[in-house]
Amino acid sequence: MSHLTIYPDNQPENITLETEDGDVISAELDKIGVRFERWGCQGILPEMAGDEDVMEAYSADIKRLMEENGYQSVDVIRLSADHPDKEALRLKFLSEHTHSEDEVRFFVEGAGVFYLRVSGKVFMTLCERGDLISVPAGTKHWFDMGPEPHLTCIRLFTSKEGWVADYTGDKIADEFPKFEKEQKAA
Repeated sequence: MSHLTIYPDNQPENITLETEDGDVISAELDKIGVRFERWGCQGILPEMAGDEDVMEAYSADIKRLMEENGYQSVDVIRLSADHPDKEALRLKFLSEHTHSEDEVRFFVEGAGVFYLRVSGKVFMTLCERGDLISVPAGTKHWFDMGPEPHLTCIRLFTSKEGWVADYTGDKIADEFPKFEKEQKAA
C-alpha cells in the first residue's frame, strides 16, 4: 500500500506525518506541487507483456497526461532482482538530484520510494502498483528501488535529454531510512 512519511529535513528521527490514506497523500504532495494519483489497475498483464501492451493497457491515462502537460514521449522501464547492475543503479538514484523537467512515473507493478526535499521537509513517498507520481522540474529528490528491485514503470517525458540528473552533492539521502522491503510481484 502507498505510504507517505514526512520528516523535518534535519531530523530524520522525527516523523511529523505518517499515512497510507491516498487522499491525504495526494493532498500533502499537492501542497508542494507534486502530483500523486492512484489509477485503476488494468488487470494483471502477462509477465512477458511487451512495452506496447503495457502502454496500451493505460493508453487513456497516458493520453490525458500528455495532453495536460505537453509530454512528447512515453516509454516503459523494468528492473528486476536479477538485473546485473542493480546495485550500481540503486546507488546512482540514491543521491539527491534534480532534473530540468518533470519526473513522471506510473507503477504498473512493483514498488519504489521517492524522497522529496521541499521547504525544510523530506516527503518519503512509497509508490506501488497503480500509483502515479509527478515530481516537478527542479525539485530536490532521490529514489530507492530497494536491494532486490521489482518494478515496471511507465515514464513520460517532454524531452529525454531533460531527464539528466543534476546531483546536488548533499549527503542528506544518507541520513534517511532506506527502502529495504522485500520486493514481490504486486
